[in-house]
Amino acid sequence: MKNESKMWRLVRLVAECVRRNPYCAVVIVLLAIVLWLWYQGHPQAVLAATIVPGVAGGKHVVDGPLTTELSREASPSLLLNEVDRQIVKIRPMATPVDQISRYAGAKHAGAMQVDYYNVDTKPTTALMADDYDETTATSTGSNKVCIETDNDEIFDTSDTILVQGVYGYEADGQTRSRHELVLYVTGRDSSNGLMVMAVNGKRVGGIDGCVPSIEAGTTLVRMGRAASELDVMSPQFEAMPTKDSNLCQIFKMQVEESTLHKMANKETDWTMSDQEEAAIYDMRLGMEKSFLFGVKQRLWNPDKKEYINLTGGIWHQAGKDFRYDTEVMGENEVVELMRMAFTGNNGSKRKVLIGGSKLIGALSHLDVTRVVRSGETVSKWGIDFTELRSKFGTLYLLLSEVFDDCGMAENGLVVDPEYIQKYSHVPFSTEALNLKSSGLRNTDALVLTEASCLVLRYPKAHMRIVKV
Repeated sequence: MKNESKMWRLVRLVAECVRRNPYCAVVIVLLAIVLWLWYQGHPQAVLAATIVPGVAGGKHVVDGPLTTELSREASPSLLLNEVDRQIVKIRPMATPVDQISRYAGAKHAGAMQVDYYNVDTKPTTALMADDYDETTATSTGSNKVCIETDNDEIFDTSDTILVQGVYGYEADGQTRSRHELVLYVTGRDSSNGLMVMAVNGKRVGGIDGCVPSIEAGTTLVRMGRAASELDVMSPQFEAMPTKDSNLCQIFKMQVEESTLHKMANKETDWTMSDQEEAAIYDMRLGMEKSFLFGVKQRLWNPDKKEYINLTGGIWHQAGKDFRYDTEVMGENEVVELMRMAFTGNNGSKRKVLIGGSKLIGALSHLDVTRVVRSGETVSKWGIDFTELRSKFGTLYLLLSEVFDDCGMAENGLVVDPEYIQKYSHVPFSTEALNLKSSGLRNTDALVLTEASCLVLRYPKAHMRIVKV
Protein backbone atom coordinates (compact mmCIF):
# COMPACT_ATOMS: atom_id res chain seq x y z
CA MET A 1 0.00 0.00 0.00
CA LYS A 2 2.83 2.33 0.82
CA ASN A 3 4.38 1.77 -2.64
CA GLU A 4 0.99 2.27 -4.30
CA SER A 5 0.45 5.65 -2.56
CA LYS A 6 3.87 6.84 -3.74
CA MET A 7 3.08 5.77 -7.30
CA TRP A 8 -0.27 7.57 -7.31
CA ARG A 9 1.31 10.71 -5.87
CA LEU A 10 3.82 10.65 -8.73
CA VAL A 11 0.99 10.21 -11.28
CA ARG A 12 -0.98 13.11 -9.78
CA LEU A 13 2.14 15.30 -9.78
CA VAL A 14 2.78 14.61 -13.47
CA ALA A 15 -0.88 15.20 -14.34
CA GLU A 16 -0.95 18.53 -12.43
CA CYS A 17 2.25 19.62 -14.17
CA VAL A 18 0.77 18.85 -17.60
CA ARG A 19 -2.49 20.68 -16.69
CA ARG A 20 -0.66 23.84 -15.68
CA ASN A 21 1.88 23.73 -18.51
CA PRO A 22 1.10 21.65 -21.66
CA TYR A 23 4.78 21.76 -22.70
CA CYS A 24 5.57 19.42 -19.77
CA ALA A 25 3.98 16.55 -21.73
CA VAL A 26 6.47 17.04 -24.56
CA VAL A 27 9.38 17.02 -22.11
CA ILE A 28 8.11 13.84 -20.43
CA VAL A 29 7.74 12.04 -23.79
CA LEU A 30 11.25 13.07 -24.88
CA LEU A 31 12.67 11.90 -21.55
CA ALA A 32 10.91 8.55 -21.93
CA ILE A 33 12.38 8.10 -25.44
CA VAL A 34 15.90 8.89 -24.21
CA LEU A 35 15.57 6.38 -21.35
CA TRP A 36 14.24 3.70 -23.72
CA LEU A 37 17.12 4.20 -26.19
CA TRP A 38 19.66 4.06 -23.36
CA TYR A 39 18.16 0.81 -22.08
CA GLN A 40 18.45 -0.81 -25.51
CA GLY A 41 22.22 -0.31 -25.37
CA HIS A 42 22.59 -1.16 -21.66
CA PRO A 43 19.94 -3.76 -20.76
CA GLN A 44 22.16 -5.27 -18.08
CA ALA A 45 22.30 -1.98 -16.22
CA VAL A 46 18.67 -2.29 -15.13
CA LEU A 47 19.44 -5.42 -13.13
CA ALA A 48 23.14 -4.92 -12.34
CA ALA A 49 23.51 -8.08 -10.28
CA THR A 50 26.95 -8.87 -8.88
CA ILE A 51 28.58 -12.18 -7.93
CA VAL A 52 30.53 -12.02 -4.67
CA PRO A 53 32.58 -14.82 -3.05
CA GLY A 54 31.34 -16.41 0.16
CA VAL A 55 33.33 -17.04 3.33
CA ALA A 56 33.81 -20.75 2.58
CA GLY A 57 34.54 -20.58 -1.14
CA GLY A 58 30.95 -20.37 -2.37
CA LYS A 59 29.44 -17.64 -4.56
CA HIS A 60 26.49 -15.34 -3.96
CA VAL A 61 24.41 -13.02 -6.16
CA VAL A 62 23.65 -9.53 -4.81
CA ASP A 63 21.79 -6.51 -6.20
CA GLY A 64 19.66 -8.56 -8.54
CA PRO A 65 17.93 -11.88 -9.29
CA LEU A 66 19.67 -15.15 -10.19
CA THR A 67 19.58 -15.63 -13.97
CA THR A 68 20.81 -18.40 -16.25
CA GLU A 69 23.75 -16.26 -17.39
CA LEU A 70 24.81 -15.56 -13.81
CA SER A 71 24.38 -19.22 -12.94
CA ARG A 72 26.65 -20.29 -15.82
CA GLU A 73 29.23 -17.70 -14.72
CA ALA A 74 29.18 -18.68 -11.05
CA SER A 75 28.75 -22.45 -11.49
CA PRO A 76 29.28 -23.57 -15.10
CA SER A 77 28.36 -27.21 -14.41
CA LEU A 78 25.10 -26.46 -12.57
CA LEU A 79 22.84 -26.11 -15.60
CA LEU A 80 22.85 -29.21 -17.82
CA ASN A 81 22.06 -29.53 -21.48
CA GLU A 82 18.48 -30.79 -21.46
CA VAL A 83 18.92 -33.11 -24.45
CA ASP A 84 22.01 -34.82 -23.01
CA ARG A 85 20.35 -34.99 -19.62
CA GLN A 86 17.52 -37.00 -21.14
CA ILE A 87 19.82 -39.17 -23.24
CA VAL A 88 22.01 -40.39 -20.37
CA LYS A 89 18.91 -41.78 -18.63
CA ILE A 90 17.96 -44.04 -21.54
CA ARG A 91 19.27 -47.56 -20.78
CA PRO A 92 22.80 -46.49 -19.76
CA MET A 93 23.98 -50.05 -19.01
CA ALA A 94 23.75 -51.00 -22.69
CA THR A 95 26.08 -48.25 -23.94
CA PRO A 96 28.78 -47.72 -21.28
CA VAL A 97 31.39 -46.03 -23.50
CA ASP A 98 28.89 -43.49 -24.84
CA GLN A 99 27.53 -43.00 -21.32
CA ILE A 100 30.93 -42.28 -19.75
CA SER A 101 31.88 -39.90 -22.56
CA ARG A 102 28.65 -37.92 -22.12
CA TYR A 103 29.17 -37.56 -18.37
CA ALA A 104 32.72 -36.34 -18.96
CA GLY A 105 31.48 -33.71 -21.41
CA ALA A 106 32.45 -33.09 -25.02
CA LYS A 107 34.84 -30.58 -26.51
CA HIS A 108 33.53 -28.57 -29.42
CA ALA A 109 35.24 -29.46 -32.69
CA GLY A 110 35.40 -26.67 -35.24
CA ALA A 111 35.71 -29.16 -38.11
CA MET A 112 34.71 -32.70 -38.94
CA GLN A 113 38.33 -33.86 -38.62
CA VAL A 114 39.85 -33.68 -35.16
CA ASP A 115 43.62 -33.44 -34.74
CA TYR A 116 45.07 -34.06 -31.30
CA TYR A 117 48.44 -34.74 -29.71
CA ASN A 118 49.60 -37.47 -27.36
CA VAL A 119 52.67 -37.13 -25.15
CA ASP A 120 54.08 -40.46 -24.06
CA THR A 121 56.50 -41.05 -21.18
CA LYS A 122 60.13 -41.92 -21.76
CA PRO A 123 60.84 -45.64 -21.16
CA THR A 124 62.42 -46.38 -17.79
CA THR A 125 63.77 -49.90 -18.34
CA ALA A 126 65.99 -51.74 -20.80
CA LEU A 127 67.55 -55.21 -21.00
CA MET A 128 71.19 -56.19 -21.23
CA ALA A 129 71.87 -57.09 -24.86
CA ASP A 130 74.96 -59.27 -24.15
CA ASP A 131 76.66 -60.92 -21.21
CA TYR A 132 79.19 -58.74 -19.40
CA ASP A 133 82.20 -60.38 -17.76
CA GLU A 134 83.77 -58.64 -14.79
CA THR A 135 87.25 -59.69 -15.96
CA THR A 136 86.95 -57.03 -18.68
CA ALA A 137 88.15 -54.49 -16.12
CA THR A 138 91.48 -56.30 -15.68
CA SER A 139 92.12 -56.32 -19.43
CA THR A 140 91.43 -52.59 -19.76
CA GLY A 141 92.95 -51.64 -16.42
CA SER A 142 90.01 -49.37 -15.63
CA ASN A 143 86.81 -49.61 -13.62
CA LYS A 144 85.02 -47.68 -16.38
CA VAL A 145 83.64 -50.19 -18.88
CA CYS A 146 81.23 -50.38 -21.82
CA ILE A 147 77.91 -52.24 -21.72
CA GLU A 148 75.20 -52.60 -24.37
CA THR A 149 71.43 -52.70 -23.86
CA ASP A 150 68.49 -53.22 -26.18
CA ASN A 151 67.60 -49.52 -25.85
CA ASP A 152 70.73 -47.44 -25.19
CA GLU A 153 68.96 -44.26 -26.28
CA ILE A 154 66.93 -43.95 -23.08
CA PHE A 155 70.11 -43.46 -21.02
CA ASP A 156 72.24 -40.34 -20.99
CA THR A 157 75.34 -39.00 -19.28
CA SER A 158 74.96 -38.63 -15.47
CA ASP A 159 72.04 -41.12 -15.31
CA THR A 160 72.11 -43.74 -12.59
CA ILE A 161 71.00 -47.29 -13.35
CA LEU A 162 69.63 -49.95 -11.00
CA VAL A 163 70.59 -53.49 -12.07
CA GLN A 164 67.77 -55.80 -10.99
CA GLY A 165 68.79 -59.12 -9.43
CA VAL A 166 72.51 -58.29 -9.30
CA TYR A 167 73.80 -57.26 -5.88
CA GLY A 168 76.61 -54.81 -5.26
CA TYR A 169 79.44 -54.92 -2.73
CA GLU A 170 80.39 -53.16 0.46
CA ALA A 171 83.20 -50.59 0.66
CA ASP A 172 85.86 -53.31 0.87
CA GLY A 173 84.82 -54.58 -2.55
CA GLN A 174 84.66 -58.20 -1.35
CA THR A 175 81.61 -58.49 0.92
CA ARG A 176 78.31 -58.92 -0.92
CA SER A 177 75.92 -56.06 -0.14
CA ARG A 178 72.21 -56.23 0.65
CA HIS A 179 71.65 -53.53 -1.95
CA GLU A 180 71.33 -54.13 -5.68
CA LEU A 181 74.05 -52.92 -8.01
CA VAL A 182 73.86 -49.29 -9.15
CA LEU A 183 75.75 -47.97 -12.19
CA TYR A 184 76.66 -44.42 -13.17
CA VAL A 185 76.71 -43.42 -16.85
CA THR A 186 79.79 -41.37 -17.78
CA GLY A 187 79.12 -41.18 -21.52
CA ARG A 188 79.11 -43.28 -24.71
CA ASP A 189 81.88 -45.05 -26.54
CA SER A 190 82.55 -44.94 -30.28
CA SER A 191 79.99 -47.72 -30.95
CA ASN A 192 77.29 -45.88 -28.94
CA GLY A 193 77.48 -48.35 -26.07
CA LEU A 194 77.13 -47.01 -22.53
CA MET A 195 80.30 -46.18 -20.57
CA VAL A 196 79.48 -46.91 -16.94
CA MET A 197 81.05 -47.12 -13.50
CA ALA A 198 79.80 -49.07 -10.51
CA VAL A 199 78.60 -47.11 -7.49
CA ASN A 200 78.87 -50.14 -5.20
CA GLY A 201 81.26 -52.20 -7.30
CA LYS A 202 83.56 -55.15 -6.75
CA ARG A 203 87.35 -55.39 -6.39
CA VAL A 204 88.62 -57.32 -9.41
CA GLY A 205 92.31 -57.93 -10.05
CA GLY A 206 93.35 -55.22 -7.62
CA ILE A 207 91.07 -52.63 -9.23
CA ASP A 208 88.42 -51.14 -6.94
CA GLY A 209 84.87 -50.32 -7.98
CA CYS A 210 84.63 -52.71 -10.91
CA VAL A 211 81.30 -53.68 -12.46
CA PRO A 212 80.51 -57.30 -11.49
CA SER A 213 79.34 -59.79 -14.12
CA ILE A 214 75.86 -59.15 -15.58
CA GLU A 215 73.96 -61.70 -17.69
CA ALA A 216 72.14 -60.88 -20.91
CA GLY A 217 68.44 -60.20 -20.36
CA THR A 218 68.98 -58.55 -16.97
CA THR A 219 66.65 -55.59 -16.43
CA LEU A 220 68.25 -52.15 -16.10
CA VAL A 221 66.12 -49.42 -14.50
CA ARG A 222 66.82 -45.79 -15.32
CA MET A 223 66.94 -43.71 -12.12
CA GLY A 224 67.73 -40.06 -11.34
CA ARG A 225 70.63 -38.04 -12.69
CA ALA A 226 73.60 -37.23 -10.46
CA ALA A 227 75.54 -33.99 -11.14
CA SER A 228 78.79 -32.77 -9.61
CA GLU A 229 79.16 -29.59 -7.60
CA LEU A 230 80.54 -27.57 -10.51
CA ASP A 231 78.06 -28.83 -13.09
CA VAL A 232 75.86 -26.07 -14.46
CA MET A 233 74.36 -27.89 -17.41
CA SER A 234 72.81 -31.31 -17.88
CA PRO A 235 72.09 -33.48 -20.92
CA GLN A 236 69.01 -32.20 -22.69
CA PHE A 237 65.58 -33.75 -22.36
CA GLU A 238 62.95 -33.32 -25.07
CA ALA A 239 59.45 -34.74 -25.20
CA MET A 240 57.81 -34.46 -28.61
CA PRO A 241 54.04 -34.94 -28.82
CA THR A 242 52.72 -37.34 -31.43
CA LYS A 243 49.98 -36.06 -33.69
CA ASP A 244 46.95 -38.20 -34.41
CA SER A 245 43.50 -37.57 -35.80
CA ASN A 246 39.97 -38.90 -35.97
CA LEU A 247 36.88 -38.12 -38.00
CA CYS A 248 33.54 -37.00 -36.63
CA GLN A 249 30.80 -39.26 -37.96
CA ILE A 250 27.32 -37.86 -38.55
CA PHE A 251 24.87 -40.09 -36.70
CA LYS A 252 21.21 -39.66 -37.65
CA MET A 253 17.88 -41.25 -36.78
CA GLN A 254 14.44 -40.23 -38.07
CA VAL A 255 11.10 -40.90 -36.37
CA GLU A 256 7.76 -40.45 -38.13
CA GLU A 257 4.10 -40.87 -37.18
CA SER A 258 1.22 -40.37 -39.55
CA THR A 259 -1.50 -37.92 -38.63
CA LEU A 260 -4.19 -40.63 -38.71
CA HIS A 261 -2.14 -42.89 -36.44
CA LYS A 262 -1.71 -40.01 -34.04
CA MET A 263 -5.49 -39.42 -33.96
CA ALA A 264 -6.48 -43.09 -33.65
CA ASN A 265 -7.61 -44.58 -30.35
CA LYS A 266 -4.98 -46.88 -28.85
CA GLU A 267 -5.18 -49.59 -26.24
CA THR A 268 -1.97 -48.32 -24.64
CA ASP A 269 -0.58 -44.82 -24.39
CA TRP A 270 2.05 -45.06 -27.16
CA THR A 271 3.05 -41.59 -28.33
CA MET A 272 5.67 -39.92 -30.45
CA SER A 273 7.78 -39.44 -27.32
CA ASP A 274 7.89 -43.20 -26.76
CA GLN A 275 9.05 -43.70 -30.34
CA GLU A 276 11.69 -41.01 -29.85
CA GLU A 277 13.03 -42.77 -26.74
CA ALA A 278 13.22 -46.10 -28.57
CA ALA A 279 14.97 -44.39 -31.50
CA ILE A 280 17.53 -42.76 -29.19
CA TYR A 281 18.30 -46.16 -27.62
CA ASP A 282 18.80 -47.77 -31.02
CA MET A 283 20.89 -44.81 -32.16
CA ARG A 284 23.09 -45.02 -29.07
CA LEU A 285 23.64 -48.75 -29.64
CA GLY A 286 24.85 -48.04 -33.14
CA MET A 287 27.08 -45.21 -31.92
CA GLU A 288 28.53 -47.47 -29.22
CA LYS A 289 29.61 -50.00 -31.84
CA SER A 290 31.14 -47.28 -34.01
CA PHE A 291 32.90 -45.67 -31.04
CA LEU A 292 34.38 -49.07 -30.12
CA PHE A 293 35.14 -50.84 -33.41
CA GLY A 294 34.71 -48.28 -36.20
CA VAL A 295 37.41 -47.77 -38.84
CA LYS A 296 38.51 -44.21 -39.61
CA GLN A 297 37.93 -43.51 -43.30
CA ARG A 298 36.54 -40.93 -45.74
CA LEU A 299 34.37 -42.98 -48.05
CA TRP A 300 33.29 -41.72 -51.46
CA ASN A 301 29.64 -42.40 -52.20
CA PRO A 302 29.20 -42.45 -56.00
CA ASP A 303 25.40 -42.26 -55.70
CA LYS A 304 25.40 -39.09 -53.60
CA LYS A 305 28.60 -37.71 -55.17
CA GLU A 306 30.05 -36.81 -51.79
CA TYR A 307 32.32 -38.10 -49.06
CA ILE A 308 31.07 -39.78 -45.89
CA ASN A 309 33.11 -39.59 -42.69
CA LEU A 310 33.49 -42.80 -40.68
CA THR A 311 34.92 -42.49 -37.18
CA GLY A 312 37.71 -44.65 -35.79
CA GLY A 313 36.95 -46.79 -32.74
CA ILE A 314 38.86 -46.70 -29.47
CA TRP A 315 39.49 -50.48 -29.65
CA HIS A 316 42.14 -49.74 -32.28
CA GLN A 317 43.55 -46.79 -30.29
CA ALA A 318 44.44 -48.71 -27.09
CA GLY A 319 48.20 -48.88 -26.53
CA LYS A 320 48.74 -52.44 -25.31
CA ASP A 321 47.30 -55.96 -25.21
CA PHE A 322 46.71 -58.62 -22.57
CA ARG A 323 46.32 -62.15 -23.98
CA TYR A 324 44.90 -65.11 -22.12
CA ASP A 325 44.21 -68.71 -23.13
CA THR A 326 42.23 -70.19 -20.22
CA GLU A 327 38.50 -70.82 -20.00
CA VAL A 328 38.41 -69.87 -16.31
CA MET A 329 40.69 -67.13 -15.03
CA GLY A 330 42.44 -67.99 -11.79
CA GLU A 331 44.06 -65.63 -9.37
CA ASN A 332 47.41 -65.66 -11.18
CA GLU A 333 45.86 -64.63 -14.51
CA VAL A 334 43.79 -61.86 -12.90
CA VAL A 335 46.79 -60.52 -10.97
CA GLU A 336 48.79 -60.39 -14.21
CA LEU A 337 45.88 -58.64 -15.94
CA MET A 338 45.72 -56.05 -13.17
CA ARG A 339 49.48 -55.59 -13.23
CA MET A 340 49.50 -54.83 -16.95
CA ALA A 341 46.45 -52.56 -16.69
CA PHE A 342 47.84 -50.35 -13.95
CA THR A 343 51.62 -50.32 -14.43
CA GLY A 344 53.85 -48.66 -16.97
CA ASN A 345 51.39 -45.91 -17.89
CA ASN A 346 51.01 -43.51 -14.90
CA GLY A 347 47.24 -43.60 -15.39
CA SER A 348 44.42 -43.63 -12.86
CA LYS A 349 44.12 -46.28 -10.17
CA ARG A 350 40.46 -46.79 -11.05
CA LYS A 351 39.65 -48.03 -14.54
CA VAL A 352 36.72 -49.60 -16.36
CA LEU A 353 36.78 -53.09 -17.90
CA ILE A 354 34.08 -53.58 -20.53
CA GLY A 355 33.89 -57.10 -21.93
CA GLY A 356 31.87 -59.73 -23.68
CA SER A 357 29.84 -62.41 -21.92
CA LYS A 358 32.52 -65.13 -22.09
CA LEU A 359 35.23 -62.85 -20.67
CA ILE A 360 32.97 -61.67 -17.84
CA GLY A 361 32.02 -65.33 -17.26
CA ALA A 362 35.69 -66.32 -17.02
CA LEU A 363 36.26 -63.56 -14.46
CA SER A 364 33.12 -64.50 -12.53
CA HIS A 365 34.69 -67.80 -11.39
CA LEU A 366 37.30 -65.88 -9.41
CA ASP A 367 37.23 -66.58 -5.69
CA VAL A 368 37.66 -63.78 -3.17
CA THR A 369 41.24 -63.91 -1.87
CA ARG A 370 43.59 -61.72 0.10
CA VAL A 371 45.19 -60.52 -3.13
CA VAL A 372 42.11 -59.89 -5.29
CA ARG A 373 38.64 -59.03 -4.00
CA SER A 374 35.56 -59.16 -6.17
CA GLY A 375 31.79 -59.08 -5.97
CA GLU A 376 31.17 -55.58 -4.58
CA THR A 377 28.85 -53.29 -6.55
CA VAL A 378 29.46 -49.60 -7.20
CA SER A 379 27.43 -47.03 -9.15
CA LYS A 380 29.22 -44.45 -11.29
CA TRP A 381 28.16 -42.44 -14.37
CA GLY A 382 24.65 -43.83 -13.92
CA ILE A 383 25.92 -47.42 -14.38
CA ASP A 384 26.12 -50.28 -11.86
CA PHE A 385 29.55 -51.94 -11.98
CA THR A 386 31.00 -54.97 -10.21
CA GLU A 387 34.19 -53.95 -8.45
CA LEU A 388 37.42 -55.93 -8.72
CA ARG A 389 40.14 -54.75 -6.34
CA SER A 390 43.82 -55.54 -6.12
CA LYS A 391 46.96 -53.91 -4.79
CA PHE A 392 47.61 -52.51 -8.26
CA GLY A 393 44.27 -50.71 -8.56
CA THR A 394 40.52 -51.16 -8.94
CA LEU A 395 38.65 -52.32 -12.04
CA TYR A 396 34.96 -51.64 -12.61
CA LEU A 397 33.59 -54.65 -14.51
CA LEU A 398 30.60 -54.46 -16.85
CA LEU A 399 29.13 -56.86 -19.36
CA SER A 400 28.72 -55.23 -22.77
CA GLU A 401 26.54 -57.12 -25.23
CA VAL A 402 28.02 -54.94 -27.95
CA PHE A 403 31.12 -57.17 -27.74
CA ASP A 404 28.92 -60.24 -28.20
CA ASP A 405 27.13 -58.64 -31.15
CA CYS A 406 30.48 -57.90 -32.81
CA GLY A 407 31.81 -61.44 -32.33
CA MET A 408 34.08 -60.54 -29.42
CA ALA A 409 32.39 -62.33 -26.52
CA GLU A 410 35.80 -63.49 -25.21
CA ASN A 411 37.46 -60.07 -25.50
CA GLY A 412 37.32 -56.86 -23.51
CA LEU A 413 38.74 -53.37 -23.18
CA VAL A 414 40.22 -51.64 -20.13
CA VAL A 415 39.73 -47.88 -20.42
CA ASP A 416 40.87 -45.05 -18.18
CA PRO A 417 37.93 -42.60 -17.94
CA GLU A 418 40.33 -39.75 -17.21
CA TYR A 419 41.82 -40.08 -20.69
CA ILE A 420 38.69 -40.53 -22.84
CA GLN A 421 37.85 -37.41 -24.80
CA LYS A 422 34.75 -36.84 -26.85
CA TYR A 423 34.76 -34.26 -29.65
CA SER A 424 31.44 -32.97 -30.93
CA HIS A 425 31.10 -30.95 -34.13
CA VAL A 426 27.29 -31.04 -33.92
CA PRO A 427 25.95 -31.72 -30.40
CA PHE A 428 23.05 -34.16 -30.00
CA SER A 429 19.98 -32.30 -31.23
CA THR A 430 16.43 -32.88 -32.43
CA GLU A 431 14.81 -31.16 -35.39
CA ALA A 432 11.15 -31.31 -36.39
CA LEU A 433 10.59 -31.72 -40.14
CA ASN A 434 7.50 -30.11 -41.67
CA LEU A 435 6.76 -32.78 -44.28
CA LYS A 436 3.12 -31.70 -44.57
CA SER A 437 3.91 -28.19 -45.76
CA SER A 438 6.50 -29.50 -48.21
CA GLY A 439 3.91 -31.89 -49.68
CA LEU A 440 5.89 -35.06 -49.06
CA ARG A 441 3.93 -36.98 -46.40
CA ASN A 442 1.12 -36.40 -43.96
CA THR A 443 3.29 -37.23 -40.95
CA ASP A 444 4.95 -35.71 -37.92
CA ALA A 445 8.71 -36.24 -38.39
CA LEU A 446 11.62 -35.80 -36.02
CA VAL A 447 15.33 -36.14 -36.90
CA LEU A 448 17.95 -36.88 -34.25
CA THR A 449 21.49 -35.79 -35.17
CA GLU A 450 24.97 -35.83 -33.66
CA ALA A 451 28.37 -35.46 -35.34
CA SER A 452 31.06 -36.67 -32.94
CA CYS A 453 34.00 -38.98 -32.31
CA LEU A 454 35.95 -40.45 -29.39
CA VAL A 455 39.71 -40.43 -28.88
CA LEU A 456 41.94 -42.03 -26.27
CA ARG A 457 44.44 -39.57 -24.89
CA TYR A 458 47.54 -41.34 -23.60
CA PRO A 459 47.00 -44.73 -25.34
CA LYS A 460 49.21 -46.67 -22.91
CA ALA A 461 46.63 -46.08 -20.17
CA HIS A 462 44.15 -48.31 -22.06
CA MET A 463 44.45 -52.04 -22.79
CA ARG A 464 42.78 -54.62 -25.03
CA ILE A 465 42.02 -58.06 -23.54
CA VAL A 466 42.16 -60.74 -26.22
CA LYS A 467 41.51 -64.49 -26.03
CA VAL A 468 44.30 -66.40 -27.79
